Amino acid sequence: MSSVAKIGVLTGGGDAPGLNAVIRAVVKAAFNSGIEVVGLEDSFDGLLDSARTRTLTPKDVTGILRLGGTILGTTNKGNPFDYPVDGLDGHVDYSERVVETFNKMQLDALVVIGGDGTLQIAHQFYLMGIPVVGVPKTIDNDIWGTTSCFGFDTAVSFAADAIDRLHTTAEAHKRIMVVEVMGRYAGWIALHAGAAGGADVILIPEIAYDVDKVAAHLRERERLGAKFSIVVVAEGAKPQGGAVTLVAQAHAGHVERLGGIGALVAAQLHEKTGKETRYVVLGHLQRGGAPTAFDRVLATRFGGKAVELLRRGVFGRMVANNPPDIVPIPLADVIGKTKTVPIDYDLLKTARAIGVSFGD
Repeated sequence: MSSVAKIGVLTGGGDAPGLNAVIRAVVKAAFNSGIEVVGLEDSFDGLLDSARTRTLTPKDVTGILRLGGTILGTTNKGNPFDYPVDGLDGHVDYSERVVETFNKMQLDALVVIGGDGTLQIAHQFYLMGIPVVGVPKTIDNDIWGTTSCFGFDTAVSFAADAIDRLHTTAEAHKRIMVVEVMGRYAGWIALHAGAAGGADVILIPEIAYDVDKVAAHLRERERLGAKFSIVVVAEGAKPQGGAVTLVAQAHAGHVERLGGIGALVAAQLHEKTGKETRYVVLGHLQRGGAPTAFDRVLATRFGGKAVELLRRGVFGRMVANNPPDIVPIPLADVIGKTKTVPIDYDLLKTARAIGVSFGD
């Protein structure tokens, strides 16, 4: 067994329902093993300034299981290896300062909860000698090596509920309703929410679409008696021979921001079908609110397993959902990869079988 006595825990990247559930599980499992836990605020920024830390005890995490967000705060701008500094051209490498603060605080290991970007940073620090265990976090469900991530079920449940509500107004007005959902370059949310919500068309990044085929599918639905249609569009969907739709280009270390595809598709379908068409962008609503029971349980299992690995002295790993077990996999095998929807994915094939169009 490892001689770990004091650990840090941080949350990085975009928020996801279930972050607090992981923190709670880490604190409780560590406390019951005689390990002190220090909460690091605002991702790795907490290791740039030791004043942005606080000791966490079971009392401090009482009642947070059901809460969205993260009590530690987060940032997707604070990469210590490439840190933006006001008034300076370019970025600064603060990684040595992070290692120095880690040692000054007499931490024995870190639990890093985050998506691909945060886990890449964690792996870099592991290579610099900091014992690390990663916990995968994303509503997009696109982290390689884990069947599911906490936050995904909550996002899908919210999106499906929104689609249910849109059915009633679409039917009342005999409209086409286009719903844009998150997911970046993976179609997991669109596919699962679209299937759960009874969408007639689902456009995902993995399958380039032809808007003429989508319009033809909707016209055929109307010919057969359907008075309205629901189209679910992933923010990273793109037309055949075209590119993704952006609201902001990548610049100065910031990644490109996807968005606008819902409005584009709605305008095109109105033109090609002649039917009144509206669009809705669910946006960050999918990342807010309380986690579902499934996500609370998964997040708790992830946090407990992370502490178990630290106690065993198993570092440089990410905990992953491999039903029925939570297993450790090397961070080196995870980073830099995106888990997209396979073309032979069973739910995708089932959706096609019941008449859903993917525009191809």
